[in-house]
Parts: sequence; structure tokens; C-alpha cells
Amino acid sequence: MAEEYDVVILGGGSGGYVSAIQAAQLGLKTALVEREKLGGTCLHKGCIPSKALLRSAEVFQTVKNSEIFGVIASEAALNFGKVQERKQSIIATLYEGVKRLIKKGRIDVYEGTGRILGPSIFSPMPGTISVEMNDGTENKMLVPKNVIIATGSRPRTLPGLDIDGKQVLSSDEALEIQNIPDSILIVGGGVIGIEWASMLCDFGAKVTILEFAERILPPEDEDISKEMARLLEKRGVNIITNAKVLPETLKRKTGSVSVQAEVHGEREEFQAEKILVSVGRQANVEKMGLENTEIELNKGFIQTNEFYQTKESHIYAVGDVIGGMQLAHVAAHEGMTAVSHLAGRETEPIDYTTVSCCIYSNPEIASVGLTEKGAEKQGYEVKVGKFPFSAAGKALVYGQSEGFVKIIADQKTDDVLGVHMIGPHVTDMISEAGLAKLLDAASWEIGRMIHPHPTLSEAIGEAALAVEGRAIHI
Repeated sequence: MAEEYDVVILGGGSGGYVSAIQAAQLGLKTALVEREKLGGTCLHKGCIPSKALLRSAEVFQTVKNSEIFGVIASEAALNFGKVQERKQSIIATLYEGVKRLIKKGRIDVYEGTGRILGPSIFSPMPGTISVEMNDGTENKMLVPKNVIIATGSRPRTLPGLDIDGKQVLSSDEALEIQNIPDSILIVGGGVIGIEWASMLCDFGAKVTILEFAERILPPEDEDISKEMARLLEKRGVNIITNAKVLPETLKRKTGSVSVQAEVHGEREEFQAEKILVSVGRQANVEKMGLENTEIELNKGFIQTNEFYQTKESHIYAVGDVIGGMQLAHVAAHEGMTAVSHLAGRETEPIDYTTVSCCIYSNPEIASVGLTEKGAEKQGYEVKVGKFPFSAAGKALVYGQSEGFVKIIADQKTDDVLGVHMIGPHVTDMISEAGLAKLLDAASWEIGRMIHPHPTLSEAIGEAALAVEGRAIHI
């Protein structure tokens, strides 16, 4: 028999399970369909496991360089098996937490693959969900008033650089490696590529990045990109930009793999123990019955309005499956917005210029709002303030004084247009800038706020003062 719901959510990742909890809190009868594990990519194959590995890499480097703090430690040794055990323990703890939250909300969970059916005896509109259960039992039929698609994404590949999980990896396979390779080629210098380059370098691997664009981290502010390239190269990472990888030249050998790339018009061959393909992510839209609806795709992503409604007004889509910023915290808030809207509550669209972005490399990068060039392209006359962490006492105490804070403001109104940081723990500091952006703060207001001393956050206040040439400590 068919089960009726106010809302059925396809996908139990950050966008999906948060949507489900929000819907349950609003008193909606809610079901969640997940074919693997609740928590999705972020918990099991992305944010959490990669950050656990990055933290271990950071600790390893701290121990190796402990003498600068006056601490004489025995020779640092890496037990990567223990590193992986710790990662899995963190995932398991958070996984249990997500399951408790779903149980607390009395949300029905169907472990299987959901498919949207067209108009049927159950409903005159497309949206009835047939769930192929993982345990092989008879398909379950769910009849919802509303559907939220939150099926996420998976690593994109380059045709010819076929992922074999041994020599050629995506980030999914890389998370499960049991030994650090002596050397690795990373195809793609975006966020994921840079995090892996930083991590593997700190673990002792010889890293080469092949980036198609003119610089690594192309969406970031140019000053941030240049500083990250400088600091990675200082640590021994080989960065090759303007590199067009030629997948057809891939050669696998025992213990090594090689590929050629066109670099400034010249062919070069690059060899390493493994290759990590990090060229973005693609939406999971296949085999879910979209052909039974009027839902439109653009470049493989589901198209929605500002409230995440598709062409079928009762079917919503959120998170990586619609493209956009493809961040876990964005997916969660898109889901909350969609639920609020379908529940008939007054709802404001998300202002994506106020959303903070983080890169958990060494050093970290965090940003919110427009880059300097982006602001200029939009017609703003900008003024810029920068403050280096080398002039911040807490950064020197912490032993990580490279990097800076950069604030971009409107010359006419002094409104903050963008804040960009590279340095120690900036991912924990960016929320101040995000709040300033949300509240349309002016740079002088940030500078007027008294930042405690000694803290890393003082750099934000000093950068704000620097917008008007009034920084104190530089």
C-alpha cells in the first residue's frame, strides 16, 4: 500500500537530513529516502573525513617542528593506520548523532533508491516515489504533497583518466588509501586539489599540481591565490599552471603512472606513484525519474527558482544537485529555505554574497563577498585594506605568521564588499566578516569594534582600519 506524506526527501546528506528535520519541526509528516548512509558526502566522503586527515597532517608537522617552541620531541613518526582509524571514529560518532536526530524527529527513513513516477492512480501530478529497497523487499510507494531532491554530487572525471581506485584516484578513493604515496600528480588546482596537495605534502609526499587555468584557485581573490601558490611552493609543491592534461597519454606501469600535458604549447610528461583527479563535481540526477517530470537541467544541474522550486512547483531541489556554491552549509540552508516555502511560511531567498567559503589547507583560506576584480567588474570603485599576520602578536605566538587579511570596500559608501583571508585558523574567523556582510557593515564599523588582544581576529580589525590608511600596527 502507498504511504502518504507532506514531504518526501530524496537524499540524506547535508541538504536532505536538515530539510527533513526542519520539516518535522514544522509538524509535517516527513520521509527521507537514502540509498547509502545518512549524512551523505560531507560526513562520509568529503568535509569530515578530509578535515580529519588534514588535522593529523597539521599535528604531524607541528611535532616535526616542535623545536621552534622549545619542545624537544623524539623523532616524529607517522602511523597512517592510526590516522585512518581516528578519521573513521569521528565519522562513526557523527553518523550516530545524525541517526539520533532523525529518530528524534520521528522521520521515516527508507533505505533504498527513490524514483519519481509520472501521473498515476496515486496522484494526478508527477511526484509519487517508488523506492527500490536495499534489502530486496517489495518496492515501497510514497505519495507526497511535496518532494525535495537532495541527491548531491560525485567527483567529476576526465574521459581517458579512468578511475581505477589504485593508481588513478578521485577524492573518494583517496580518502581510503592505507599508505601515503611517495609522489602524486594532482590534476586540478581547485579547492579539493589544494587541500589534498597541502595534506599529502605535510605527510611527506612529493606533490605536483597540474592546473588548466592561469593560477590555482581561480575563483579566489588573486592576491589569495598568489600567496597560496607561494607558500605551497615554499614547502616543495610543484605547481604547473596553464597545463592542459592529455588523458589519452595516460600510461600505467608497475609502481607508477604517467601522463602528458600541454604547458604553454609544449608537451611535458609527468610521472608519479599515483594520480588524483580533482576537476570538480557532477550532479547525481540519473535514474531518478526526472524524465517523468517537466524538470529542466542546465549543464547537468537541476534548475530552480530562488525558493528552490523546479518547473514542477511541488518538487524542490537543493544542494549540489542544483550546482551553485556546492558547500555543505549552503545545501543545509537551501533545504531549510525550501521547507519554509513549501510550508507556506514567509521566506526570504538566500543572499549568496553573504555566504562564507573555506579551504582547509595549510595555511587556511576563508572568504566572503566579492573579490577585488569581481567588485571592479560590477562597477564599484574600490578601496582595499590589508594586514599581514606577521604583525599580529598571536600569530607569532602560535608559530604561523604567514598570510594576511584583505578587506574590499566601496569607495563611495564604505560598505564592505568582500573579505579574504589566508593564514592560521581563518576558517574559524570568517564568520565575523560574514555577519558584517549580512548587516551591510562599513569598514569603519569593523575597525571601531574592539578586538581582544592578543588574538588572531585583531588582524580583521587592523585590515578594516587599513582601508582608510589608519592601521595601527603596520
